[in-house]
Amino acid sequence: MFKQFLKKTALFIGLIGTLLFSASSVGNSLDNLAKSLAKIRGEVEELQTQLDVQKENHSSKIVSLSSQLADLSVEERRQKMSIEKLEHSIEKTTADSKQAEQSGALLKPVLFDILADFKQQILTGFPFKTDDRIKSIEALETELKNELIDSNRAVNQAWALIEDEIRLSRENGIYQQTITLDGEKVLVDIAKLGSVFLFFQTRDNRAGMARRTDNNEWRFETTNTTGDVERIAKLFDALKKQIRQGYFELPNPLKK
Repeated sequence: MFKQFLKKTALFIGLIGTLLFSASSVGNSLDNLAKSLAKIRGEVEELQTQLDVQKENHSSKIVSLSSQLADLSVEERRQKMSIEKLEHSIEKTTADSKQAEQSGALLKPVLFDILADFKQQILTGFPFKTDDRIKSIEALETELKNELIDSNRAVNQAWALIEDEIRLSRENGIYQQTITLDGEKVLVDIAKLGSVFLFFQTRDNRAGMARRTDNNEWRFETTNTTGDVERIAKLFDALKKQIRQGYFELPNPLKK
């Protein structure tokens, strides 16, 4: 009986030891499992953090790209408007150019008629540097005929020539000019008083004036009257001294 008791007791004690050893092993396993879980949790949190950072970066890129896309859209609209304005300007310039060409085409023959009348007035008018004044008109006619100048600019130049004529009608002064005297071309000094009186002196001391003939043409004539020669000489002397105002006795070219 006693031996059986001891055997059961030993068996009980061995079972308790086995259970204690098993409990100890389970405890160690639980600790290891807990550590593993903690490590995994840490890795998961780190991965989550990285994922959050990636999401934030992605969101920032999306926002940036959206902003750039909006800017590009604005720029595209701006460029489109600029192109439309340029196209409108080109269309307007083309239309204006065609209109100017048409206006120029209509203006050209009228301008030729005006220049022809202008030239005729100079040819039959006051005989001061007629050849030079005619050459200016003919030069403009040539440029216009050869299309070296447009009609609008030609009008401006024609008006400038007319202004020169107006200016000549107000000026007094001494000039040099080649005239026809007794059938010969002679270089003389000219005393011009506006566009009314024209007196001259030759290098051989002859003096005279421009007269309008009965057939309404101008002719240069010398004078043999001593008083008239002296009066003309005094006029030249005064103009040379820049005396352009005052009382002068002069021969009357209008007297028949």
